[in-house]
Amino acid sequence: MLNAYGRLEQAESKLDMLSPRVRALAELTAATTVGCQCCIDLGSQIARGLGLGDQDLLALADFERADCFSDVDKLVLRYATAISRTPVEVSDELFEALRAHFDTAQLVALTHIVTLGNLRARFNIALGIGASGFSGNRVCALPDTTPR
Repeated sequence: MLNAYGRLEQAESKLDMLSPRVRALAELTAATTVGCQCCIDLGSQIARGLGLGDQDLLALADFERADCFSDVDKLVLRYATAISRTPVEVSDELFEALRAHFDTAQLVALTHIVTLGNLRARFNIALGIGASGFSGNRVCALPDTTPR
């Protein structure tokens, strides 16, 4: 099982049809929406390596009002949030808005990245795997605390 999971992670890491920023925003939003401490810790460190700053990480919790995110960033964040909530509720309007910026292959890749983030997060939470200090003393994204 671990071998197969490792191959899935390796395959996902090779997806290159989305910008590193979009990937980082999608993965970290899945982590914060589900509330996985391990994924938030590691994801924040990875996102910093991909160019997201402290302002971006802290603004994720209230991205709709944040000036540091473009309109396309906000579409990605809405989509990742919608997929990561239970039940999944992606509106036709949101999907059509995404289609204006991403082709079919990119939308499949984006959906895969978010759902793999959900797999990681739910797996870690179920097994009680918490933060491991990947971000050290640096800023981490905050978990989503909006009522569902």
